[in-house]
Amino acid sequence: MSKAFTKETDAEEELPDDEPQGLPAGTKNYVTPQGFEQLKDELNNLARVERPKVVEVVSWAAGNGDRSENGDYIYGKKRLREIDRRMRYLTKRLDSAVVVDPKLQKNHGQVFFGATVTYADEDDNRRTVRIVGIDEADLEKGMVSWMSPIAKALMKARVGDTVTLRTPAGEESIDIMDIKYADG
Repeated sequence: MSKAFTKETDAEEELPDDEPQGLPAGTKNYVTPQGFEQLKDELNNLARVERPKVVEVVSWAAGNGDRSENGDYIYGKKRLREIDRRMRYLTKRLDSAVVVDPKLQKNHGQVFFGATVTYADEDDNRRTVRIVGIDEADLEKGMVSWMSPIAKALMKARVGDTVTLRTPAGEESIDIMDIKYADG
């Protein structure tokens, strides 16, 4: 059978349409204002820059004749599917996003969404993390999802509190050293 008549499966299409990917049912998609802007910028770039370039290449390649052996056409179509899939994902995420501005947090003495927290583990190793939305999480930059084990352990704690972090290696006590709510 020709590949033209087979449907490629998308993992995203197998998920229910009413729940954004990666979120448990009934969970809100919290995001910082900066994270919301980054998602919008990525969607805009895909729609206005990336996709038109790829469409141009595919159109040119389609005009060259035999599409079955045309690498530009085949890989261009594949890239278009990837772009379209990412655009659908971003659109769903933006539609379901609940923007929470950490600057508006009134209780600066307690850890909530958007807080930058410095803590020390049992060996007195200090780490600083910022609690952000799922789509913003980047451990290398110290940004952890509000649904991560460390964020769940830190939530509602105050400076001087000792909380228990549950990890696959077991439980670990961590001390809260500092809490900040900065602009970004």
